[in-house]
Amino acid sequence: MAPKQSTLLLFILIGIGFLCLFFTNISLGSITIPIQDIIHSLSGGEASKTTWEYIIINYRLPKAITAVLVGMGLSISGLLMQTLFRNPLAGPYVLGLSSGSSLGVAFVILGAGFLSPFLSNILLSSYGIVLASTLGSVLVLLAVLTVAQRLRDTMAILIVGLMFGSFTSAIVSTLSYFSTADQLQKFTFWSMGSLGNLSWNSILILTVAVIIGLLLSLYCIKPLNALLLGENYAKSMGLNFNKTRLIIILATSILAGSITAYAGPIAFIGLAVPHIAKLVFQTSNHLILFWSTLLIGASMMLLCDLISQLPGFETTLPINAVTSLFGAPIVIWLLVRKRS
Repeated sequence: MAPKQSTLLLFILIGIGFLCLFFTNISLGSITIPIQDIIHSLSGGEASKTTWEYIIINYRLPKAITAVLVGMGLSISGLLMQTLFRNPLAGPYVLGLSSGSSLGVAFVILGAGFLSPFLSNILLSSYGIVLASTLGSVLVLLAVLTVAQRLRDTMAILIVGLMFGSFTSAIVSTLSYFSTADQLQKFTFWSMGSLGNLSWNSILILTVAVIIGLLLSLYCIKPLNALLLGENYAKSMGLNFNKTRLIIILATSILAGSITAYAGPIAFIGLAVPHIAKLVFQTSNHLILFWSTLLIGASMMLLCDLISQLPGFETTLPINAVTSLFGAPIVIWLLVRKRS
């Protein structure tokens, strides 16, 4: 079979798998809803039971859409970072954005006891936590962009991002030390990640942010292919490296920052999925990797969310626990493979 035909066949198979996982994700949970009722409900008709339609429209569908957005955004962020830094273990949070978001949320949750009850109630609302998370990631982004304009060495930016992450983690640890058990529990629940608490307005904002980030990423496809052979080679081809680097960092920040703000820090998806796409398609062409990473990332997130629901049970697992079960073995495999 010709390479183009095999690539097209793989895309078709992954696309079919994505659709199956999307509808299965909506179908399964503490209550199983037949797929034909889901199709009727989503196509403008009515489900067999009114309660099923309410569950689909208000709970299952928003959560499935959030899983798709999170999987796509984090996977593309990971692909951008791994190519920019030429490091297979770089992920979407390597610039310290997750730590910045955690710091913002930590100030709100762990520091709420030092504020008046009125301010505390406002900040501890879902919008207050999202705003704090966004501000934290934006501040770290501004710091990284400022440093990026002064440094020519890309690896130095990676180190600076890790240092920002360590600095903010130290502040979070200090706040945790002086916090009550109830505050620590709330912060721990946020850090485990969640896909099921978003309203339709929040999903709309997240969708706009993810689309902007993906469009910026799509603009960088040709420069990313040039960067595979190193900075000097890319510059010799006429690439404006500093401009490209800033766009890649900005795209990653928009994707990872907005997702962390609304869904919490989701681990391993951004790190593992780009490698799965490269393994499946056996290519380094970013035009193919971009779309394959999108589809595989969305499918992987839907699968992880499906497992976390524990179909047939009333309890759910933290989404971060499930993504780590998938991601950690892949990272170990990468390390062993690199060692070999």
